[in-house]
Amino acid sequence: MSIQACFQHSYPGFGLDVALDLPGKGVTALFGPSGCGKTTLLRCMAGLTRARLGQLTVNGAVWQSGSNFMPTHQRPLGYVFQDANLFQHLNVRRNLMYGQQRVPAAERRIELDKVIDLLGIGHLLERLPQGLSGGERQRVAIARALLTSPRLLLMDEPLAALDLARKNEFLPYLERLHDELDIPVVYVSHAPDEVARLADTLVVMQEGWAVAVGPLTETLARLDLPIHLGEDAGVVLGARVVERDTAWHLARVEFPGGSLWVRDGGHALGHSVRVRILARDVSIALQPVSGISIQNCLSAVVEQVAGDYHPALALLRLRIGESPLLARLTQRSAAGLALEPGKQVWVQIKAVALIG
Repeated sequence: MSIQACFQHSYPGFGLDVALDLPGKGVTALFGPSGCGKTTLLRCMAGLTRARLGQLTVNGAVWQSGSNFMPTHQRPLGYVFQDANLFQHLNVRRNLMYGQQRVPAAERRIELDKVIDLLGIGHLLERLPQGLSGGERQRVAIARALLTSPRLLLMDEPLAALDLARKNEFLPYLERLHDELDIPVVYVSHAPDEVARLADTLVVMQEGWAVAVGPLTETLARLDLPIHLGEDAGVVLGARVVERDTAWHLARVEFPGGSLWVRDGGHALGHSVRVRILARDVSIALQPVSGISIQNCLSAVVEQVAGDYHPALALLRLRIGESPLLARLTQRSAAGLALEPGKQVWVQIKAVALIG
């Protein structure tokens, strides 16, 4: 199962030139700054923009190749825009029914009740769109897109118009879709927190090019990419809850290469989670350190030392067993510790975010 997308397209001041071979399942994030081509690529995949040269195959089905161009209304896809674009004169139930009725009954693969439950919109069914919050409107828009039984779901910064509180309310619903529906998603974002929580695969875009494509964890840990995350530089590790300290409200999560104590998120033992570790929260020592407040101290090997966004800073890529880690420190500290590839060190991790 895979998605092959190759497009060349240009207009005054901009050119898109990408050739991607993406997994045919899970969430692929198109990530990069404004103007790098994320939305243009998504529109080409949807057929909303007809690229000068284009080819698109979705899990074996050819949607575009050479002179063959399947128009948007014939492509079995769902598209969620930044603006929910609901029909203002229809209540939520009738908006949903509009999406479902686009598909013949025999071809419907997603049940109305399941979508309503997944997105928590049962109490909204009789409301009109103007009576909904921004987050509620987007949940209805996603539900309507899913009820078309798409083979591919395209999402163009669906959280961009939401404030932080509404975004935090909304993200768990997207995580449920990721976990419970077998529909590949291509998700446009320039927000590192969204990418960290949702993506399995990361495509880094810059000036119309895909400069990197790969699994989220390894791609975030690369030092040779122009991601420019600044204070948000860090890694996301897949882990599993293996122990709980109820007295101190902590849980121990195990990842390939080690384990970490984190704030207890209430997950059952054995549950798979993601942890996010920012480079600014990692310090380096040449020997194990005791008598400090930091709970997590692990052995690691330096893989790479590079400059950072300020000339006073260095960014390190390290390896703990099979897992990568980033650390930020001053150039003076890196020189004083004589850090270089292959050196054994101890990393002290001051904060770990459990993100789902």
